[in-house]
Amino acid sequence: MKIYHHIDEFKPLINAVVTIGTFDGVHQGHRQIIAGLKELARQTGGETVILTFFPHPRMIIHPEQQDLKLITTIQERATLLEQLGVDHLIITPFSRDFSNQTAEAYIRDILVNKIGTRKIIIGYDHRFGKDRQGGLADLQNAAPVYGFEVIEIPEQDIDHVAISSTRIRQALLKADIAQANAFLGYPFFLTGGVIRGNQIGRQLGYPTANLLIEESYKLIPADGIFAVTVQLGDEVFKGMAYIGHRPTINGMTRNIEVNIFDFNRDIYNQTLRMNFLHFVRHDVKFTSLEGLKEQLAQDKIDVLKLLENE
Repeated sequence: MKIYHHIDEFKPLINAVVTIGTFDGVHQGHRQIIAGLKELARQTGGETVILTFFPHPRMIIHPEQQDLKLITTIQERATLLEQLGVDHLIITPFSRDFSNQTAEAYIRDILVNKIGTRKIIIGYDHRFGKDRQGGLADLQNAAPVYGFEVIEIPEQDIDHVAISSTRIRQALLKADIAQANAFLGYPFFLTGGVIRGNQIGRQLGYPTANLLIEESYKLIPADGIFAVTVQLGDEVFKGMAYIGHRPTINGMTRNIEVNIFDFNRDIYNQTLRMNFLHFVRHDVKFTSLEGLKEQLAQDKIDVLKLLENE
């Protein structure tokens, strides 16, 4: 897959088969749309193009809303789309100037002149242009003028996409990993660099890798203990992850840590991916470190049992 970080980097194609969207999570609903996009390209000898935007439009149009959390970072989204076999991904920087284009200019300058769109798969409720005034009808009216075809995504499919995105976020915030993963079609994951902690886990006999998630907009699941697998380069390990404020030691910051089983290496400053497979328990405050240590021993037993067949 070729990735373009600005529309100006893209050279128009002879036969571009296009869809547009945020594709946060690249979940089961999105995968249906992408499968249709690829099949249409196969039938017509075209190349698949996904046009997405970053930052997320809400971050620019409503900067006062700090509650927007996304299932995937833009880098993670690109990786997932590449795995699905998309030919071209255009990540267009979203700005107020970009949002102020008229619908006509958007169609003419972006879809036609910049991309070379011959077929576009789009939802009935997709909006674009200044004040979101452009929509499906504008595309359908422009299609014969510019020589492209509009394929509408059925309303029920769009509703499925919207519902599952919302449910994934809600599920993760409730630590319902099973539900989130069912909608995603793969395990939810966090990607980050390993940083130094205060070695409490090591003192308890459960040394942890502390994960730094640099993207403030990345959604972090609810606090608790999770059964995970950890990808470090081409290697995969089992482990138990912890998310929380470490109430037993009156911690002030929210930590993301993972105890990697049968592992004893210095991996500071390396990047790892943590795949969430099962929720084990909520975070609780213990009266002593000894009590916490005893619970961690039971947690490990529970996690190993959950990961037996992974």
